[in-house]
Amino acid sequence: MENNNANGIEIITKNDLMNALLNGFSLDSTVDGHQRLHVEKVHEKINIDDIEIHKSDYFVCINEEFKPVGSIKSKELAHIIALQKLSFQLESIIESSYDGIYITDGNAKTIKINKAYERITGLNRYDMIGKYMQDLVDDQVLSESVTLLVLKRRKVTTISQEFKTGKKALVTGNPIFDKKNQITMVVTNVRDVTELADLRTELNKNRELALKYYSTIEELKLQMAKSEHLVVEDENNMRVLELAQRIARVDTTVLILGETGVGKEEIAKLIHRNSLRKDGPFVKINCGAIPANLIESELFGYEKGAFTGASNEGKIGLFEVAEGGTLLLDEIGELPFSMQVKLLRVLQEQEIKRIGGTKSIRVDVRILAATNKDLEQMVYEGSFRGDLFYRLNVVPITILPLRDRKKDILPLAFLFIDQFNKKYNMNKSLTYSANSCLLNYEWPGNVRELKNIIERVVVTAKSDEITDDDMPDKIQCKSNDKVMMEPNQIVPLKQALNHVEERMINRAFNEYGNVRDAAKALGIDASTFVRKRQKYED
Repeated sequence: MENNNANGIEIITKNDLMNALLNGFSLDSTVDGHQRLHVEKVHEKINIDDIEIHKSDYFVCINEEFKPVGSIKSKELAHIIALQKLSFQLESIIESSYDGIYITDGNAKTIKINKAYERITGLNRYDMIGKYMQDLVDDQVLSESVTLLVLKRRKVTTISQEFKTGKKALVTGNPIFDKKNQITMVVTNVRDVTELADLRTELNKNRELALKYYSTIEELKLQMAKSEHLVVEDENNMRVLELAQRIARVDTTVLILGETGVGKEEIAKLIHRNSLRKDGPFVKINCGAIPANLIESELFGYEKGAFTGASNEGKIGLFEVAEGGTLLLDEIGELPFSMQVKLLRVLQEQEIKRIGGTKSIRVDVRILAATNKDLEQMVYEGSFRGDLFYRLNVVPITILPLRDRKKDILPLAFLFIDQFNKKYNMNKSLTYSANSCLLNYEWPGNVRELKNIIERVVVTAKSDEITDDDMPDKIQCKSNDKVMMEPNQIVPLKQALNHVEERMINRAFNEYGNVRDAAKALGIDASTFVRKRQKYED
């Protein structure tokens, strides 16, 4: 009821009216004097958040003409405002989700889609709200619907989908049940897994690449096995072999460096076998083994009657013999200085002249050079031509000495044992003590010395088991090692302890190849390890 008093509009509720009747008031009584609720007018266009609920019991909504168009209790209004706030919070959460969210009712009718779903799928949510999932699938808007699968299976379901945006997604539908176990909604989470899929593809590529590298290494080992001296277990030496394998098919000059006996010729053969010239000849000349006055005729040949003692038919040189193949100039550092300029001309012009000849002969030969000398130092000293050195040093390959690749010692030894067992019809094998001696020796003669030693002990050992006693004196273990080989013999405790300590230090160093890891394995610091190792080396 409207009242034009100062308070504007006041309201009497049904409860007020019933209480008045119960208290003896008649229906003809006036309203004035009865208890009434405090009422506040609010305009129908006011923002509901701007209303101060605690100031009034009732709120009357008025229009532009200041006429009441409705009313509401403050408690009810507070409840509505709380629901609106909760709705806003839920809406914000759904919209801020990085994953796409798609919600349908129990009949698969679309009721909510967030912006992340639009980003992932490239679809417009406003074109889909209110539509049924089956219709969207039939119209090929979606390739398949996890919602329909959830309604059919009545359980959480996950599928993989790829959308027109190119994005790949993991789509999971979750059923929402009411108290009667009926599905009232299906909430679908759409997670963009494009990056994960790309990473998986990249991982698979890397696995294939690793397999390719592994196959390459195995092939390299197989090719090395075709040579009687190339056995590689040491990682550093494997890199040397991999480089040789890689440059083999490139027809360039290679300079192979390394101490005497490390296997330079075997590397040269490996390069030749894997080159485009593998069907051509492989020719080797030792530049240090041929007298200076004969080296030119050996390399370039001579015409008949070119000099006293020359063959009447003449002779072709090794460059012509190696035509279409590979020529290894071993011990190139021993090449006479006068011959170096002639070799340089051949390398530059690919032509030779026989001694006594007048015409140039074209040659198609790949040059490999090998030496145990420091050619750069020789250039500095003036004993080797700098221009020839730089012409040969296109691709240098340095082979490590055997003492710096100890992991190769025993595999090589076992290879040589097998070779000499077959050659001499024997069945010899190395014992642990013999292996220890081989590992502890420095091998100044490298692989060549190792092969010679193995041949010696194979033919001289008294039994099939080769022990340290069968080894040459320079390789044999120390005398206190022999004492420990006889466990029943009583020896001074200090001597026995020193022996055990020495063996453990040597074994750790041989196993790990460096002081830090060896010391860590023995539980001592690096400085103590070095001091003790020097003690037993003196």
